[in-house]
Amino acid sequence: MDMSRLVNPLAPRRAVPERTRQIKDWVRQLHALDDDVTVSVTELACGEEGCPDIETVIGIMRPGQKIETLRVHKPIAEVEREDIGSHG
Repeated sequence: MDMSRLVNPLAPRRAVPERTRQIKDWVRQLHALDDDVTVSVTELACGEEGCPDIETVIGIMRPGQKIETLRVHKPIAEVEREDIGSHG
């Protein structure tokens, strides 16, 4: 077995910055968000049974409101515009 190919699914991952920016742009467009709204994109590992190994969590933070959270069951590098549109 090639040990260099083993990946710890709970280890922090380096997301693709260009894809993260693209996801934020898609969220802003699809949800018609103003400039005062903050959008965060985070890739998380999950070790719990029933959840994906890696998921992308998108936070929409509108001033004075609860954070809206979108979860896409894919790594950031694999998220497509359609994945975000299916939540909105």
